[in-house]
Amino acid sequence: MSSEPNSLSDPGSHDPSERIVFIDDEEDVRRANRQSLELDGFRVETFAAAEPALAAIRAEPPGVVVTDVRLPGLDGRALFERIRAVDPDLPVILITGHGDISMAVAAMRSGAYDFLAKPYPAEALMGSVRRALDHRRLVLENRRLNARLDAAIEEDPAFLGISPEIVALRRLVRDVAGADVDVLVLGETGSGKEVVANALHRWSRRASKNFVAMNCGALPDSVVESELFGHEAGAFTGALKRRVGRIEHAQGGTLFLDEIESMPLALQVKLLRVLQERVVEPLGTNERRPVDMRVVSATKVDLGQEAAAGTFRDDLYHRLNVVTIAIPPLRERREDILLLFQHFLTRAAARFGREAPPVTAAMRDHLQRHSWPGNVRELDHFAERCALGLTGQAVPEASPATALSLSEQVERFERGLIREELIMAGGDVRLAAESLGVPRKTLYDKIARYGLAPTDFR
Repeated sequence: MSSEPNSLSDPGSHDPSERIVFIDDEEDVRRANRQSLELDGFRVETFAAAEPALAAIRAEPPGVVVTDVRLPGLDGRALFERIRAVDPDLPVILITGHGDISMAVAAMRSGAYDFLAKPYPAEALMGSVRRALDHRRLVLENRRLNARLDAAIEEDPAFLGISPEIVALRRLVRDVAGADVDVLVLGETGSGKEVVANALHRWSRRASKNFVAMNCGALPDSVVESELFGHEAGAFTGALKRRVGRIEHAQGGTLFLDEIESMPLALQVKLLRVLQERVVEPLGTNERRPVDMRVVSATKVDLGQEAAAGTFRDDLYHRLNVVTIAIPPLRERREDILLLFQHFLTRAAARFGREAPPVTAAMRDHLQRHSWPGNVRELDHFAERCALGLTGQAVPEASPATALSLSEQVERFERGLIREELIMAGGDVRLAAESLGVPRKTLYDKIARYGLAPTDFR
């Protein structure tokens, strides 16, 4: 049996994921429901039996399937199972008589999206279809996101992104890597300065040698010199044996000095000499040992301003600044946020031994609105909280400027949780109340208390 004609324009000229397939063996029911759905702006294709509907679904998956449970031949429950084999994420709404409600509930536990018990008002059907379409859009967007992520990882796992800024950065790093010059990497906290330094090493002729990293701000001033230049046995109290410093260990490879602005001024003089002469003198010896290495320095501050203020040597700044690579902050390349988040979420879920949760509308809203002062590192930590299921903590309303009392923190958390459920329910208070496990009147009271409007989430 073929599909009944659609009164709207040719379905082929539209996105098939926005199409609704409606199945019922009663002609009057099909006609009335199609009219109601089309008046509400939906595109509908109706069928009198499951088999031809299933063929159409296999040929071109729609956005939502609405089907009566009692059908000639293949019934609605069996059709649902066949649809799951085609696409387990395709929303299926079951229409049931009162005697079939227990079966419909069992189907929902198996993955059916919703069920409507006859007789149902047209508004109930519209609301369920609208929410199902929103869910379908989110599923398809997540699929596209995963496909883009796989392609980006295959192309270059170090620089995930599609923004013009990250494409330009990737190209610049590749060009500079082959030039074998010292590089100054400038970027905010958490923006990926060590990732850039690693790429400069991996893409250079020095890739087979050591990549040696040192955070100048993480070590006490008393040990920085020994760590960097090394020492001989007996060079100072406690120096029981010879130690090869980071500079010498980087022989033939790359030395990465993070937070270079934290290096004591006295050591900056010695580092300048190493950079100019490419020799190192470990503590406790007058021996000058030649070193062949590339130096990549990183800073989160403007070293030019630091040099002008006298807190960083001007001559060392100019010696380090042969080539500068500036990493754009995450807020300036928002096209990459979703892609990076999906990557971090998948990685975190695998590490915790869990299934990666779907990216919800609330997550997407937070990802796009947040300014990410901690950049990629902050995004990675956010993904870890989401992977652990700590969504209420992971999607905050805002960072409090001052300490809040316990009651204020509870209210902030509760408001955020209610807001997220309303987003997921498309503004349907009944669904949100069911999801939260509270009476509808209680939820209405809390919505009024927190100044929320369900219509804002439709």
